[in-house]
Amino acid sequence: MPRSRALVPLKALWTSNQGEAVPLPPGLTRLYGRFRLPQPGSGPHIFSNFVTTLDGVVSLHVRGHANGRDISGCNEQDRLVMGLLRAVADVVVVGAGALAADRQHVWTPETICPALASDFARLRKALGKSGPPLNVVVSGSGSLDLRLPVFSSAAVQVMVITTTPGAKRLAEQRIPKTVDIRAVRSRGSLIAPRTICSEICKAHRVKQILLESGPRLTADFYEQRLVSEQFLTLAPQIAGRKAGDGRLGMIMGRQFAPHNPLWGQLVDVRQAGSHLFLRYSFL
Repeated sequence: MPRSRALVPLKALWTSNQGEAVPLPPGLTRLYGRFRLPQPGSGPHIFSNFVTTLDGVVSLHVRGHANGRDISGCNEQDRLVMGLLRAVADVVVVGAGALAADRQHVWTPETICPALASDFARLRKALGKSGPPLNVVVSGSGSLDLRLPVFSSAAVQVMVITTTPGAKRLAEQRIPKTVDIRAVRSRGSLIAPRTICSEICKAHRVKQILLESGPRLTADFYEQRLVSEQFLTLAPQIAGRKAGDGRLGMIMGRQFAPHNPLWGQLVDVRQAGSHLFLRYSFL
């Protein structure tokens, strides 16, 4: 793994200048440049974020090496972008798989990029957001350990969206006061993305929803045409695959091309060393 690069500014190679400028504080403006979000629509703006190797691997599927750090090479600019996206989000959605890959994590801007905690706090205040983004954990089975930091630390408000059997399973544990368990109707253990969004919007007024979910839940969001934008960090690494090794691509469990392909429009390209930071619109 390459050494972590210092937190130096991203270089803007090309941008479409679409959307409204977000009032970044000077520190974030220096590091990222201008950042824009689409005009608000009738529903929340849903955007996804992944880091991938050159050969399309987003998880090595190896114990202790299953999260994005091994994909990005612990790249500091990737962490900057992750923190920025969390800072503008009202909600961060993760699946049980993403939680299993990083059990000690809490999905806040300062957790992923502590050096910029004060800048992220200033940005959220400027956007009229109080506190960290709501963390939404989706688990059809309800097989979650509520002692993990995301649930037990009281650092964030958490909504767990699950099924009726899943809610019964979770009720066997002590449920922290900051955790809201929501049981929804579903087909088996699969929970539809529209149901997830509906449950979030019933309880909270939200404009920006960030998906940090795994490839299968993200694929479901794409299948229901709910993803407006995809942020994608391209790391200069070849990971490789073997038959049956379980290594994941960005979208798993759903097939779109050739009969129903999803084409995006490139709206932004930035660079940090040999890493590229791409942004596509699917509006």
